[in-house]
Amino acid sequence: MKRKVCKKCKLFVKDSVCPICQSSDFSENWQGRLYVVDPNVSEVAKKAEIQNKGEYAIKAR
Repeated sequence: MKRKVCKKCKLFVKDSVCPICQSSDFSENWQGRLYVVDPNVSEVAKKAEIQNKGEYAIKAR
């Protein structure tokens, strides 16, 4: 089973609604993964404008 990603915030989701942005627009076509443990310290999270910890796709179509 393919994993789905929120198109708006690129968070990997299991439910029918994204817990961060409350969107229900998902994609199964994504590339790359980014794991954010502490977004306040991570320079990569700051550049990607990620404010919550979790697993994110780098690119979602």
